[in-house]
Amino acid sequence: MNALLVSAFFGVVLMFASFLLQQKSAMRLLATLGMGLLLVLNLAELQGWTLVSISTEGMLRFDRYSLVFNTVILFAVFLYLLLSGKEMEKVGNYQGDYLALLFFITAGMMMVTAFESLLILFLGIEIISIPLYILTGSDKRNLKSNEASLKYFLLGSFSTGLFLMGVALIYGAKGSFTASTAVDTARVSGSLLLAGMLVIFFAMSFKVSAVPFHFWTPDVYDGAPTVFTSFMATVVKASVFAAFIRLFDETFGAQQGSWQLWIAVITALTLLVGNLTAVFQQSVKRMLAYSSIAQAGFMFLALYGMNTVAKEGLILYAASYSLATIGIFAVLSRVNDYTYEGFNGLAKKEPIVAAALTIFFLSLAGIPLTGGFLAKLFMIKAALSFNLYLALFAVLMAAVSVYYYFRVIQAMYFRSAQEEPSAPVFPGGFKIILLAVAAILIVLGLFPETLLSLFYFQ
Repeated sequence: MNALLVSAFFGVVLMFASFLLQQKSAMRLLATLGMGLLLVLNLAELQGWTLVSISTEGMLRFDRYSLVFNTVILFAVFLYLLLSGKEMEKVGNYQGDYLALLFFITAGMMMVTAFESLLILFLGIEIISIPLYILTGSDKRNLKSNEASLKYFLLGSFSTGLFLMGVALIYGAKGSFTASTAVDTARVSGSLLLAGMLVIFFAMSFKVSAVPFHFWTPDVYDGAPTVFTSFMATVVKASVFAAFIRLFDETFGAQQGSWQLWIAVITALTLLVGNLTAVFQQSVKRMLAYSSIAQAGFMFLALYGMNTVAKEGLILYAASYSLATIGIFAVLSRVNDYTYEGFNGLAKKEPIVAAALTIFFLSLAGIPLTGGFLAKLFMIKAALSFNLYLALFAVLMAAVSVYYYFRVIQAMYFRSAQEEPSAPVFPGGFKIILLAVAAILIVLGLFPETLLSLFYFQ
């Protein structure tokens, strides 16, 4: 609750600070310090200390799971601001507004991880989505950005209508908006509840780019300014999966036999389509858009398994995937050529950046000694409890992903550099932060208990 309130407050402060602070660096520093404060407040709440005490019974519940997930989200956003905050200045003249929207989105993400009412879940998703529509179209001079924003808005509005219809059906079945299963069983209608569950599942699947609700993803991620694409593809997606876990565990846990097959089908399709389409992409940015679909397929394995291993794995997956992708997009936003050829010879020109990128791609591919390996292992183990064939299929798709991730590594280390009229500039501080993020991924791969222990111990 601490971080949620302060996040909304900082969003308002940054809206008005843009009129008072003329230097963009001052705005960026204020936002970074604000996000650091949110992280500290959230960690303090994990230790039992609260800034204010407000009764949110029946609306929000900040239990240990949501607080640990919020810690991952806030830490990832903090690193995002450190790595990519300066790149926002290139998008337009409204940096203060962009930063304010990021804080509002962060507040929405904390709402969806801690919701106890379906109405709060709806509000949280909309608080996330509406600013994202704006950020997607923030590059007014780029027609692709404008097109992506319009497409995202139209399809997002459609998914919102589906979500509300699902909420209405569940209310008709249970007579309550609460996510808890502790309701009057005499009032529960099985058919209405199943219909509402499926409609909400389809609506939320749109938000995480699950197949067949993924058609908007490549165009929106490709058209949006690169600095905002990394935000959309990482922490936002991870927070919705945290909501998935809470929703299907608490609201639909008793109906697991009804929805598990649907999730298995969606998971397999998402893994298949995401990986196979990523193989044929010539743009690294577009490849990452399709690979984010495949990564969503792996996160769906946690929803399918719905056990302790799945919950632990999802926290680890959210951290590993978010940090690696934020690091890659931070570099991508500074280069001029998004094709694989644009990375040719990068290891000779910028060995530190290339080394960090290598660790990021190895983590996304699930190579041992990185956080991504253990995260995928947890996901597969969770699915293995119920379906051997789905787990084996996930392993096969992970092997396919190695091909397109290693294409970038091959270009950096085994191809000759091309002469560029304006080579990308990577400041010393930027390289240090990149190496720190890469080191964190290695630590998560070797000592996952550094993160997972927060789930159990104060």
